[in-house]
Amino acid sequence: MHTIQSQSVEDKHELSEWIIVAIDLWKIYRLGKIEYPALRGVNMRIRRGEFVAIVGPSGSGKSTLLNLFGALDRPTRGKVIIDGVEISALKGDELAKLRNKKLGFVFQTFNLIPYMSALDNVEVPMIASGLSPKERRTRAEELLALVGLKGFERNRPNELSGGQQQRVAIARALANDPQIILADEPTGNLDSKSADEVIEVLHNLNNRGVTIIMVTHNLNLIKYCHRVLWMKDGLVEKEVEQNVK
Repeated sequence: MHTIQSQSVEDKHELSEWIIVAIDLWKIYRLGKIEYPALRGVNMRIRRGEFVAIVGPSGSGKSTLLNLFGALDRPTRGKVIIDGVEISALKGDELAKLRNKKLGFVFQTFNLIPYMSALDNVEVPMIASGLSPKERRTRAEELLALVGLKGFERNRPNELSGGQQQRVAIARALANDPQIILADEPTGNLDSKSADEVIEVLHNLNNRGVTIIMVTHNLNLIKYCHRVLWMKDGLVEKEVEQNVK
């Protein structure tokens, strides 16, 4: 199991292989005087270019861990290091820049803007990137073609199937060419055929070198993953390496 001790993590040579490192990661939620630990000292490394699945029962800490990796929340204690940078030390613009450049997010509920076309939805993250409108449009068209949606550029979300909407969401997550895709139950609202289409898109992206970390309840999807991390009670209970073509 790729667990680590904090004393070895500052070694930059060691970090070069690992795009995400978690060190003694705790997340404790408080309700009045009552504490609810969602994570209980997780140590973890994710290799560059890996496709990793995080599985486990509800309440095991899967989505909490993904939110910390995505800098959507801060740990109670411990560190998250993304590509050699401790993100818990970043603030404001620095954190926003890291999210925008390094990370892409795919959620269960798609989160598309309903009155915008697929093309416009994919363009949204690029608005602050400095690209010209023509460059944004060209890249959005290329990304929609990459996820198999050439010809659907003008369709709004309500004119697309669930699987197509999730593919638009994946294209949007790729807008700024991130190194890492964080996918939280990306097939959770989809039928089995659409789920297969979405996981195939993620698999193809991983083959292009994108690191993907996916939280899922669907154990049929883990065959695409190099590594499966099984969580229970806020800790990684076991880890399984897999051979993936």
